[in-house]
Amino acid sequence: MREILEEKLARFEFLEKQMSDPDVLSNSSQMANVAREHGSLARVATRYRQFKDVVSEIEDARELMEGDDAEMAELAEADLVDLKAKREKIWRDLLDMTIGGEDADRDKIVLEIRGGTGGDEAALFARDLYEMYKRFAETKKWKYEIMESNPTELGGFKEVIISVHGDGVYREMQYESGGHRVQRVPETETKGRVHTSAATVAVMAEPEEVEFDLSPDSYTVERYAASSGPGGQHVNKTASAVRLIHQETGVIVQCCEERSQHKNLDRALRLLKTKLYDSQREKEAKERADTRKSLVGSGDRSQRIRTYNFPENRITDHRINLTLYKLDQVMAGHLQPVIDALIDHDREQLRGEMGDLD
Repeated sequence: MREILEEKLARFEFLEKQMSDPDVLSNSSQMANVAREHGSLARVATRYRQFKDVVSEIEDARELMEGDDAEMAELAEADLVDLKAKREKIWRDLLDMTIGGEDADRDKIVLEIRGGTGGDEAALFARDLYEMYKRFAETKKWKYEIMESNPTELGGFKEVIISVHGDGVYREMQYESGGHRVQRVPETETKGRVHTSAATVAVMAEPEEVEFDLSPDSYTVERYAASSGPGGQHVNKTASAVRLIHQETGVIVQCCEERSQHKNLDRALRLLKTKLYDSQREKEAKERADTRKSLVGSGDRSQRIRTYNFPENRITDHRINLTLYKLDQVMAGHLQPVIDALIDHDREQLRGEMGDLD
């Protein structure tokens, strides 16, 4: 955790210098990005500075206690009690702020929902998850937009990719990455049998422009005419759809939601940057100590994280053995109780790993 906080503080101080750099000041777009990222880091970086100051004061007090001046040693001993309490309070605050690792303070994510096993029913479940997250975003006053979608004839989604912006969005939504299983009677089932199908969700932090450089030479742009609408019944006659192919990794993204080629290219670039950034973060996470892999917010997308049982109105999160008989409320967008339980679990694990500050 100290390593994460040191990185955040170093980044914050680098951005502070950037904000007084003449080259940055003369570029309004770059300045806006720098200021935005600086602002998103300000709370945790400032609090960590306070923590380091208190730690320094504790060290000074201990030196005075070991000195020859008995009166000063007595005063320092009394101060030490208050300083330790202050340090503990700041550390608890930092703990809450950093649940979610390096990207805890991100205010922009890309949410990718894909229908899995189960055919049409899986695509319908992917649509239901999209609706659930959309309603939850509305309760949080987050902004969202569809970046790309692949609808089906029955109104489901083979895939839907959403951009979500708002305070605390990554910290809360990180727990949704993984496999989601549904048990219910499908709309297409005539004999009333309960079927099991699945969808996968990926939550990716969207990087700021200033922290992830993507050279135009590193990817290929393909422009093409795309069909839109369920089953492709509405054909877009102009070649406004855009596909990007990253040459080094082979990552492919495409966007055809907008009629404007410029808007599709902009969305595709954001999506490509996000996927590459996410891949880089995933690689870094695997190289870290196993202690952090135990956290429920690890984002392992191969893991089945949750079951939605409609006949019993039950939702079960398998990572923390949480079961609620409020599935109808959760699907209506009231996801907060589930997320709060996951955050509490992470917090307690981090506290256990933190050990004694002394």
